[in-house]
Amino acid sequence: MFSLLCGLVSLCALGRGQLATNGQLDDGKRYICRAIPLSGDPTCPVTLLPELNVGGQEEELRNTVMQLRETILQQKEMISKQIGTINELTTKLSLCASTTDDRKYDKGASWGKEKQNTMGDVPRDPNDSIDSMGKTMQGLKDRLENLEQQHLRANVSGASFPTELRDLLQRRLGELEKQLLKKVSNLEEEKSMLSNATAEYRLKTESTLSALVDRISELEKGGGDFKSPEQFKLSLPQRTNYLYGRVTKTLPEMYAFTLCMWIKSSASPGIGTPFSYGVPGQANEIVLIEWGNNPIELLINDKVAQLPLEVRDGKWHHICIAWTTRDGQWDAYQDGEKLGSGDNLAAWHPIKPGGVIILGQEQDVVGGRFDAGQAFVGELSQVNIWDRVLKPVEIQSMANCSSYIPGNVISWLASNVEVFGRGAFKRPMETCQERLPKA
Repeated sequence: MFSLLCGLVSLCALGRGQLATNGQLDDGKRYICRAIPLSGDPTCPVTLLPELNVGGQEEELRNTVMQLRETILQQKEMISKQIGTINELTTKLSLCASTTDDRKYDKGASWGKEKQNTMGDVPRDPNDSIDSMGKTMQGLKDRLENLEQQHLRANVSGASFPTELRDLLQRRLGELEKQLLKKVSNLEEEKSMLSNATAEYRLKTESTLSALVDRISELEKGGGDFKSPEQFKLSLPQRTNYLYGRVTKTLPEMYAFTLCMWIKSSASPGIGTPFSYGVPGQANEIVLIEWGNNPIELLINDKVAQLPLEVRDGKWHHICIAWTTRDGQWDAYQDGEKLGSGDNLAAWHPIKPGGVIILGQEQDVVGGRFDAGQAFVGELSQVNIWDRVLKPVEIQSMANCSSYIPGNVISWLASNVEVFGRGAFKRPMETCQERLPKA
């Protein structure tokens, strides 16, 4: 590279010397400097190009720039080490080219006074020339780098970009598909939950409508015209988990109570659960149940006492159970007669308030989850509750029809009892004398 540039400089100096000695006028032709190897012909032939225009010179310079670009790419490290030399030689080459384009010889074959430096002369300010050529070379390098970057961007735009865009779109579509599937799954779950809730609501609605239709039928037949508000009975003829009555009132906190009712059943084995009271946290707060071949049992706070009562003969019987929290004392009456008593049944446990009273079903949770095997089959009437222990004479007077005492906590009124399930009815009650057991 260095040898090539030296030969180029020598050739330009020789051309200038010949022009100066001949002293001929400028005939309008242009001279160019061309590099020859040092081992070639020592003479420096000067090629005359008629009417060489600026476009030809630009083409020549463009070819030179392309050669320099290839040389720069191949010998980048060598150029960086010899940058000072390249800058100086390139400056002289630029002066030679500008002299052939912009200067004409005088008749005296001498240069103008402003420019009297020759190709071999040292510039007056070497630093300025070096800096100028350095900036020029740096500009060329920047332009080449810009072209390379534009070419690279063009390649990327033409080939890679669509692939990357396609991959991006595919990933985005995949994410959207996952979100859509998740949303569909959530909608399916909500639909299933809504369907279950709708089915449960439909069953409740049908039960309520059935009770309403039955009530209207009774009123149309005149069977609902009770002689008095307490003269009706609740009929539960089948052992199912959907026939029951519900008392609209609840119990207060109590430290004693008496539960009395008229009951008629011939169900076997066991009459089921005529009465249950459940509170939050304790579904078996008060339960009266007979299931299987076991005797009737009284449950208070899940504590159990077996009662000596027999009511499975298909006849009306009046029963009462009295209990007090003091020592858990209890008494059981049937048809006005005290048949048994005991103690230590949930001693010192007060009856909790705010629960639900269900007639005909045993509650596994408050107000629901009934078991058909524990359902009551038969008829109930005049279910009353007092918050004290009744005297034996009071119980006997109700059992022999000499008086009727409504409960001061829960009283047997048609407006206090709701009926659920097709087949459950509130019907007029027989007279008290008709209910009495025959001798």
